[in-house]
Amino acid sequence: MAGSRLEKLGTVFTRIRDLMRAGVIKEADRPVWYDVYAAFPPKKEPVYQKPMGRFRKVEDNVQEIFYKEDVIRAKFFEIYGNGPRAFDLTKANFVSTSQRFIEKYQELEKASNLSEEALLEETGKALLAEGLILRRRTGGFGMAVQTSDSSLSTDTENQRPVLEMKLKDMLEERQNVMSSLPQSSEKENIPSQSTPSA
Repeated sequence: MAGSRLEKLGTVFTRIRDLMRAGVIKEADRPVWYDVYAAFPPKKEPVYQKPMGRFRKVEDNVQEIFYKEDVIRAKFFEIYGNGPRAFDLTKANFVSTSQRFIEKYQELEKASNLSEEALLEETGKALLAEGLILRRRTGGFGMAVQTSDSSLSTDTENQRPVLEMKLKDMLEERQNVMSSLPQSSEKENIPSQSTPSA
């Protein structure tokens, strides 16, 4: 018992007494209270006892809280994974890719009456137009998965043509829209370029 570190086994007095008997603590180094405790021991020995359970345990039935943003974020991580870059928590004003996705999703949701799947697709397309490239995870719900005979699975066949649109097609479409704008407003916004003389 001299080497015991558990307060449940014995009292402080018995542990100090046993350490003194073993020679770990010298008689001259004993605590001040030791002699008083030895002369006037308590009527009831202060031994650790497990408290009696008078009351039964009360179960807290706390309902899990899910916000609408949590559902959108879960779908984002399911489709795109963690996104193209890691979280940079050193910057106070850092906005994660998933947060940008949620904000754009909510913006598009207010502006249109599209279904949930269409909103997810349109949000990805809108972020691509803003310059944020999202790469889909391979293998998973609604993802393109290569089978052994190099044909796409049925999930890919059911996808909409918007998902098959490439970045090049998006940029061409954007240039076509820009070229259809009035020429006068375009010339005002674009500074004139001088050609070097030879």
